[in-house]
Formats: sequence, structure tokens, C-alpha cells
Amino acid sequence: MSHTRNKSASNWTDAQAYTLIVICLLAGVAGGWFLRGSQSPAILATAQSASLASGVAGPTEQPTAEQMKKMADTQAAPLLEQLKSAPSNPDLLTKIGNVYYDTQQYPTAIEYYRQALNLQPTNASLRTDFATALWYTGDADTAIAEFNKALSYEPNKANTLFNLGIVKWQGKMDIDGAVAAWQKLLTTNPNYEDKDRVLELIAQAKKHSEVKPGASAKPLPQ
Repeated sequence: MSHTRNKSASNWTDAQAYTLIVICLLAGVAGGWFLRGSQSPAILATAQSASLASGVAGPTEQPTAEQMKKMADTQAAPLLEQLKSAPSNPDLLTKIGNVYYDTQQYPTAIEYYRQALNLQPTNASLRTDFATALWYTGDADTAIAEFNKALSYEPNKANTLFNLGIVKWQGKMDIDGAVAAWQKLLTTNPNYEDKDRVLELIAQAKKHSEVKPGASAKPLPQ
């Protein structure tokens, strides 16, 4: 799900703004494993490379929740203005959801994704991001249900299968279910460029094979 991000507020330097965007791209449960609905699975490496190329050595500290919200509100403002004259525009609603998702304002992202899904219920990429945002708020069961619904429209969607495996593992300790999702990903997407990462996840998940399903797992060290 690629989308254009607006320029930062004037009180941010270019380096600070760029670094914050990179942080948003890298942020995620399970060490940043999650993939956006229609985003390239190489997004983590791309963001890291871009950071190095720009000369930004990396943030010295994680931005505060207040800073993240400020960035989100600044980026969303022009989109919200456009929404006033087009309240039923699913693309605008999705873009606003993306802004709040990328800045970790997940309840707000969910609100806009839900509105967009009411207009585009079969959009598997959008539903995948909606499900992932739900997981970030701690709702593993609904997230899994939404991933499965996305797969009912696009059964072999790689990023959906990837994220479904993460939530089944991390949220429900359903090792068999997680491995099945990842194996289906590899079987139905033979040229998947992040095959090695999926195989690594399968190996890590199997280390928890003795834990009862339904328990919650702490992410393993990356």
C-alpha cells in the first residue's frame, strides 16, 4: 500500500522528519515483521537503505506518543479537508487511515479503514491493513477473522498470509495454524522474494511447539 506522505510541520528539520518516517516504516509487533496489505515485503530493507543513503545515522530515541500524534495530524489535515467535499471517497479514507497507521495511531486508523471497507468490502489489501491495525490494539481474534475474510477474496495474497501467520503465532500460540499460513504463502507464491524470512519464522515458531494453543507468546529475539 504505497501512498504519498505530506511534508512535515515547519518545526521539524528535514532529517528529523525523514528519520521519523523511517521509524514508522520499521515499527511493528514481533520486531517489525508485519507487512502492509499491498506493500513490498522488502520495505524494511528499503527504508534502512534510504536512511543510510540520506546520511541519517538513526534516531537517538523513540519519538513520544505526542510527537507521533502531532505528525499524524499534520499529515492528515489536508486529506481531512478534501474529505469534507467527498466523504464517501474510499481512496481518501484509506490514505487517512494509512497516515494514522504509519504513525502508530491505530484506533484512529481503524476508524478510517472501517469506513473505507464499507465502500470497498472486497479490497483485500485494505482489509489486511485493517486486520493488522486491530492486532496492534490487542484484538487477535478479530484480526484473524479479518485476515481470513481478506483471503476469501484473494486466497493466495502473500502479505495477508504472512501477517495471519504472525498473529496466529504471537497472538494465539497456534503453531500449526501459523506454519500452515506460511507454507501456503510459499507454495502459492513460488517466487516470493522474502522466502528466507518466512522459513526463519517457521523455524522460530516451531520452537514454541510445546506451548498450548491460545496462550500468548513473547516475540523471540531477532
